[in-house]
Amino acid sequence: MSNYAAVDLKRPEYYINRELSLLEFNRRVLYQAVDVNTPLLERVKYLCISCTNLDEFFEVRVAGLMQKAEAGSMAGGPDNIAPADLLKQISTVAHALVQEQYRILNEVLLPQLESEGISIVESCDWNEGQRSWLKRYFLEEILPILSPIGLDPAHPFPRILNKSLSFIIALSGKDAFGRNSGLAVVQVPRTLPRLIRLPTETGDGGGYQFVYLASVIHAFVAELFPGMSILGCYQFRVTRNSDLYVDEEEVSDLKRALEGELASRRYGDTVRLEVAVNCPDDAMEYLLRLFELTPSDLYQVEGPVNLSRLMQVVELVDRPDLQFNAFTPGLPARLARAKSLFEMIANRDVLLHHPFQSFAPVVEFLQQAAEDFDVLSIKQTLYRTGPESAVVAALINAARLGKQVTVVIELRARFDEEANIALANKLQEAGVHVMYGVVGYKTHAKLIHVLRREAGGLRHYVHLGTGNYHTRTARLYTDYALFTADPRLGQDVNRVFMQLASLGRISHLDRLLQSPFTLHETLLKLIEREIVNAMAGQKARIILKVNSLVETSIIQALYRASQAGVRVNLVVRGICCLRPGVCGVSDNIEVRSIIGRFLEHTRVYYFLNDGNPEIFCSSADLMERNLFKRVEVCFPILNLPIKRRIEKELKYYLDDNQQAWRLDSGGQYTLLQPGAAKPLCAQSRLLQDLSEDNEYLPRFTQTLASSPKRPDAQPPAEDRPALADVH
Repeated sequence: MSNYAAVDLKRPEYYINRELSLLEFNRRVLYQAVDVNTPLLERVKYLCISCTNLDEFFEVRVAGLMQKAEAGSMAGGPDNIAPADLLKQISTVAHALVQEQYRILNEVLLPQLESEGISIVESCDWNEGQRSWLKRYFLEEILPILSPIGLDPAHPFPRILNKSLSFIIALSGKDAFGRNSGLAVVQVPRTLPRLIRLPTETGDGGGYQFVYLASVIHAFVAELFPGMSILGCYQFRVTRNSDLYVDEEEVSDLKRALEGELASRRYGDTVRLEVAVNCPDDAMEYLLRLFELTPSDLYQVEGPVNLSRLMQVVELVDRPDLQFNAFTPGLPARLARAKSLFEMIANRDVLLHHPFQSFAPVVEFLQQAAEDFDVLSIKQTLYRTGPESAVVAALINAARLGKQVTVVIELRARFDEEANIALANKLQEAGVHVMYGVVGYKTHAKLIHVLRREAGGLRHYVHLGTGNYHTRTARLYTDYALFTADPRLGQDVNRVFMQLASLGRISHLDRLLQSPFTLHETLLKLIEREIVNAMAGQKARIILKVNSLVETSIIQALYRASQAGVRVNLVVRGICCLRPGVCGVSDNIEVRSIIGRFLEHTRVYYFLNDGNPEIFCSSADLMERNLFKRVEVCFPILNLPIKRRIEKELKYYLDDNQQAWRLDSGGQYTLLQPGAAKPLCAQSRLLQDLSEDNEYLPRFTQTLASSPKRPDAQPPAEDRPALADVH
């Protein structure tokens, strides 16, 4: 006990910086682009995702640090790194990461794509037929949309849109008014595709041939400046601070305030400049001065300045053999056979594990509630839903059929604010009672509450999840979803909705844990109970599976648990500020990260409790924002078979030796290898276990197809590591 008490757990060296940890996560994502076990077009996707992740990192995290550094802040996090020093470290790591992205593109992916008959043709390799076709395409489809700006006192440098493709052009000769030319700028509208597919008849063979839009503009840019000579044409892109700031205490209408801020996001302070590798020094220095950036904010790239646009290759190339094998999400047999979901849920809890199991029952639950004469009210939280949402269609239908429908929409879901404002308007027009959550606290909980009149009285039916009500991400993210008619859980969920509506204090929640009230303190108590058990010689173990582990007091509690002899297993997909394997502090803690086909998004808290395990699932990560500045819920798993199933599935993640990375005490991640052990991939095993049970009824197979689909190349922003919570 003396050693246990003597260690100062606040020492900075016991913590990994959260920003550097996030960059390490992106490095693990980027590794998937070179993993030979991953199909080629999927590897292109991972490269694009790593670019999207890095964009958001600069837009939000680096932008915030720059503001702190400019204000002279010396305050660091638990790692005690001052903002200015951290920015230097980030610059070093990010430059290396960008260099690796383009090396992988140019040396690995492009040659392998070409070997499969998929090529991006550089201008120096265009044949006469291709050049002729591209010039005609430029004159007819591109030139009419462009607005070149020759710079002079009457034509100042234009405002450059966040992350847009632009060109700076050096000119010589006389302009139309007899003056000497100098510089010009061309901004490329986002309506133009960044990749152009060449017609088959212009090529030298079969397959797919593409050209970068930047190459086409560069080749024919002289058409924009008749009578003048082009000395140089160089692409560039600026990244801006995209975090919205609204003083919620000072506004009377949050929706209107956000609408006013959305436009300014496109023109926030600059945080990064990307230029083509051939851009001369004087042009780079000019742009740096113009955007008030330093050389450490400059990134020279050998290729397109926005790699995420290469996602078009995946969308336009029809080669299933170069993608992950298609699968049909499973559906438990008894769920498929049930005529009424309410009858089935009333008899027993149901757990779904997306995407291995279908999201369709969630939509079906709402559709049945809308059309059931005995259903009186539906209440739901919405954080992200996606376009043409079947979930939203069911809620609108319920309102039109006379149900009392209440929806809590979080307007401040980062990068989905505009979509959520439109969604709020759409629901209100249909007669849905819409609320925007709580001022100062994002509503991140995933809840549906249905109140139904039955023979024994009113009955609560609820759905609690770890992920969003978004039919597309339900195919990309791993999430748990629980259906239950447990009366105490149902009453708890209803109390939470009452609190969100009335803002009144909840006297007591019987089963749910909620932030910002009881979740944090209860987690600390549960960890402390394992410590007490271990010190008394009883069985003790902690398993936490989350997206991020940042909050300091939770980390310190886990350190104390390790010191007391508790075995602690952490599966942390992204940011992890805890440093495992430190002698006398975290010897008994293992941290691993799973990066695979699906974005790991389930949050599970497991406590052995001397052989009587308690398991919770949650919408919350172990971060300050989730525990103190958001409305989150954490729900217990009470059904014994479901509890055993989650234990088994957690073991898959702890035994994974094909897609698992282990964090060491130095803050570095190492990809685990099977060695002599039997290879095990957790996600593949779950696909095998859960997608085999496929007793679909037509109504389920049609549920998600009932609303029109449209292509959406960009994953939603939350955890947009989209693998892209981004975040």
